Amino acid sequence: MQNDIELTILIPALNEEKTIGIVIEKAKEFIRKSKINAEILVANNGSTDRTKEIAEKIGARVIDVFEKGYGNALRNGIKDSKREVHSYGRCR
Repeated sequence: MQNDIELTILIPALNEEKTIGIVIEKAKEFIRKSKINAEILVANNGSTDRTKEIAEKIGARVIDVFEKGYGNALRNGIKDSKREVHSYGRCR
């Protein structure tokens, strides 16, 4: 049975190609096990590696945040969220 909970899992990211896939897969597993209606949103904060490409390929929604800084990535991710933000994570 599907819960009525709506959740955005917000992941601020800057050059996280080595870990972003693991973090997204863990978030997807949590969503499946919890049977909740959720999205995974990556706030890409100017990555110059393959972070954005990897995140999109495995099913996360990615937004580009051009203002540098962790706080800016969080604020822009929250603003662009399609659901009430309850959780955010770091790749490291």
